[in-house]
Amino acid sequence: MGFKFKSNLLTYYMTGIVGAGLMATPASAVDGIINEDNLKAMEYREVGPFRGGRVTTVSGVIGDDQTYYMGAVGGVFKTVNAGHTWENVSDGHFGTASVGSVTVSKTDPNVVVVGMGESPYRHVASSYGDGVYLSTDAGKNWKHIGLKDARQISEVIVMPGDPNTVLVSVQGSPWQPTEMRGIYKTTDGGDTWEQKLFTNETSGGVDMKMDPNNPRIIYASMWDQNRNPWGMRSGGPGSGLYKSNDGGETWDKIVNGLPEKLGKMGITPSGAQDGLLYALVEAGDDERTGEDSGLYKSVDGGENWTHVTANRQLVSRSWYYMHIYADPNNADTLYTLNAPMNRSTDGGKTWERIRTPHGDHHGHWINPDNSLNMINANDGGGTVTFDGGKTWSSIHNQPTAQFYRVNTDNSFPYRMFSGQQDNSSVGIASKGVSGDMGEDAYISVAGCENAHVAMDRDNPRYMYGGCYLGQLNEFDSETGVRRNVEPYRELGFGVNPNERRYRWKWNAPVLVSTHDTSVIYHASNVIHKSSDRGVTWTDISPDLTKNQTEYQQTHPDTITREVTDSYNALLTVTESPYDANVIWAGSDDGMLSKTEDGGATWEDVTPSANKDGMVNSIEISPHDANTVYIATPRYKYDDHEPYIYKTTSNGRRWSKITDGIPEGAFVRVVREDPVRANLLYAGTETGMYFSVDGGDNWQAYQQNLPVVPITDIQVKHADLAISTQGRAFWVLDDLSPLRQGAEDHDEDKAHLYKPEVAYDARVGNMTMQAVIYYTLGSEPDLKENPVKMEILDGSGNVVRTLKSDTENRDGSGSASAYKIPANKGLNKATWDYRSENYSEIKDLYVLSGGGDNITEGSKQRPGDYTVRLSFDGEVMEQPLTIEYDPRVEVTNDQLMEKYELTDQIDGSLRDLTYSIKTARDARNQAEAEVKNDANDEDLKKLAQDIVNAVDAWEEKVVSADRTYFQDTLNWPDMVFADMQDIYRIVDNIVPPMNQRMRDRFGHINDRWLALKPEYQAILTGPVAAFNDAYFAKRNKVILASE
Repeated sequence: MGFKFKSNLLTYYMTGIVGAGLMATPASAVDGIINEDNLKAMEYREVGPFRGGRVTTVSGVIGDDQTYYMGAVGGVFKTVNAGHTWENVSDGHFGTASVGSVTVSKTDPNVVVVGMGESPYRHVASSYGDGVYLSTDAGKNWKHIGLKDARQISEVIVMPGDPNTVLVSVQGSPWQPTEMRGIYKTTDGGDTWEQKLFTNETSGGVDMKMDPNNPRIIYASMWDQNRNPWGMRSGGPGSGLYKSNDGGETWDKIVNGLPEKLGKMGITPSGAQDGLLYALVEAGDDERTGEDSGLYKSVDGGENWTHVTANRQLVSRSWYYMHIYADPNNADTLYTLNAPMNRSTDGGKTWERIRTPHGDHHGHWINPDNSLNMINANDGGGTVTFDGGKTWSSIHNQPTAQFYRVNTDNSFPYRMFSGQQDNSSVGIASKGVSGDMGEDAYISVAGCENAHVAMDRDNPRYMYGGCYLGQLNEFDSETGVRRNVEPYRELGFGVNPNERRYRWKWNAPVLVSTHDTSVIYHASNVIHKSSDRGVTWTDISPDLTKNQTEYQQTHPDTITREVTDSYNALLTVTESPYDANVIWAGSDDGMLSKTEDGGATWEDVTPSANKDGMVNSIEISPHDANTVYIATPRYKYDDHEPYIYKTTSNGRRWSKITDGIPEGAFVRVVREDPVRANLLYAGTETGMYFSVDGGDNWQAYQQNLPVVPITDIQVKHADLAISTQGRAFWVLDDLSPLRQGAEDHDEDKAHLYKPEVAYDARVGNMTMQAVIYYTLGSEPDLKENPVKMEILDGSGNVVRTLKSDTENRDGSGSASAYKIPANKGLNKATWDYRSENYSEIKDLYVLSGGGDNITEGSKQRPGDYTVRLSFDGEVMEQPLTIEYDPRVEVTNDQLMEKYELTDQIDGSLRDLTYSIKTARDARNQAEAEVKNDANDEDLKKLAQDIVNAVDAWEEKVVSADRTYFQDTLNWPDMVFADMQDIYRIVDNIVPPMNQRMRDRFGHINDRWLALKPEYQAILTGPVAAFNDAYFAKRNKVILASE
């Protein structure tokens, strides 16, 4: 299992910074914008988990059963090893993240076409797309080829043999009527498009299939539907099945034998029998009776249809599923996708469930050359089978999780928590504690897929997480026990919200008070409070929504009812860091309320300009109690403009602050930095933005962060902890340049930023290091004007020098390439707390070098240091503090004992290393010199005396035959290897130290001290004799520089 929770967590960061910032806001740059060069070295880090999220579309490659593509809400991923590993191929190319359809040409595997915007559009967690992308090199490069405003695309067909001819099934915006729906076609590679099928402004294309036996025949389904913030309608006059016999140029309706009122439908032609079609049909006036919906069959190419079965397992939650696939080689075998994946082998009469790694299935592809080989798209990821579904590839290798929020605790390293859509809640370390970030790096915590996860951050034994329709549970992280603690148990599936006691959002807010951690808040349309771990609850507010009863019931004209969410419900609740009695609450219908007396009275403080935009986040400034920021996205009105409102008057007056954030990047969350006032971070639909002037001006800061919806942000220590909808958790490590006014420094000069406190700790898959940022005003000439960085201890002694002109050495150890960057703009260097490396010994395996011929210097003590940067005649200094791993309970005496012994071993090992190198140099130099004068027998004899003496001594000191790690098993350890081993162990040991370590060093050191006189005798004997003769004859000596 991954990390474990403890009640006595060590807290290494003080929470609740509520006073004045530690640094005043520097003078703004022009328009508050920072030169991108002065930020470029700050990069995001992917945290995971690598547990797959919802995938909506997949495709294989005919003729290559190892290569597949999948489309998720985080872009397009590709595998070339049948799902063992996946790699994103759309990052840096696409403008949005949500993928509706990915298709590979049947005749050219280099041609891949992607339609953006997921088709199974969720009410609470879905994103729009920006048209169609084309790759002609199997995903290496992409070109946008049109239909930018299509919003949601369900299917794409590439005509065999003609990659310039593409058909696209456009579902269109779910939120408003629009003419951009139906089937579109291009014959010139996307330069121009024509709408070939259109029924009405609320009907879009949701399925489209080519006849495997005749590419001119294409079938499509149209779906009449609409969504709004309070519900959905499925079914209407625009729904229908259509057929084209001319490659999509013209279309005929084929509904003979189908019910009159149609909703969403999926269709599949059989490749095993001409004219055979199957369709999944949502139909009738009352879906709950199941009389008209189900599977239909045609044997004459759609001219006539017969009802095969009304099995509701095939058509439940029609708006989310309804895909059907015919086995290309067996006319009676069918697959339908729903919460279970089902298979029929008798033409649809009976069905069996196919076990997959995850439920909720949305896309499928069957290899026409081998029906047992398939790939499935489900809410756990993309999975491949070669045995007809008996076994599948893993879903634990895809970092595509969709998270609603992020919360963190104060452990070391801090941990990140959220509910993962279509999965469980998740707790994961921000830095890996298991040696990797795989399946064992995270655990399920409180709540379910849509949970807000809340806890006492200093002692997160008890965690609280929500679930749909008001469920709430407590998770005891020490015992693993879970218990239900919801304020009022009323699950209410299928019950209209206006018939329930409370109305709950799918992802209802949960929080634990930072003032009194025994207090829990949970929110429906009112706020509920408990002070005894959920045993008793009190409602502390009236209805804080608009309470529009007409919007609290299912649509009267819908075929399939869907009641898992509520409108007129609270979406976010925030407690003031200054006063426990001050609470702000925002609703999904745009209301913003606050109390200043613990809930006795409430005030409506909604900005007048907010047009029903959901209040998705509330941020009370950590620098000023009267300053509050809210994000109010209106994408459910098909409005993709960004909306951030700010008040500096405690809600009395508001201003919109979004200059610099473009249309399309609607804002989900805004946070203020707790250290630097007016430094804001905004998470948008397409990525990250920041402002250094309180929101007057914004600029993008994407770097290596994928284009993906940002659902939440926490400013944690010196980091940004980020949750995404489709790419799991990310962290932006170390905000020093932003916090210290990157915009305020002379761009023509070098500048050294003060480093954050650094921790000497290893956390699983990474060893922490000191991070040092600096900017250079010009591109340096590395030979003539290198950058030099020195680390000085508290006494002013230089313990390490790092340079930009250091030559990298061959090898795999960390000592092989310690070269600092030197680029114009921002640079990022790291220091591993070690002193200077040892001298290099060529042609000798060094055990403690990690693959190099160099032994790393020893780790320096925790304490205060100085970083000195020298460049172009300028010298800059900043203080640096190193602290020891806060997880380790150790006294200062125990810690110092470790470092004192390390120093002793370091001194002996450096002495031994220098002696080996000097003896070898003497031998090598003597041999080289006599080669130049082969006739001088006297010198040759004296040189041979050196060789013989060094060889004899070296046999007692090193195993010279070792060249790499496996050789250590063949040749015995000698004193050099033993000294390296004890050095390496003690240098990295976690105190308190084993006394036998000191004993072991004493034994090894005694051996070295016994051998050292022999080394010294070589210098005073054979080497001195050679030098006397050599100097007399050539006026030269060996070891002249020693």
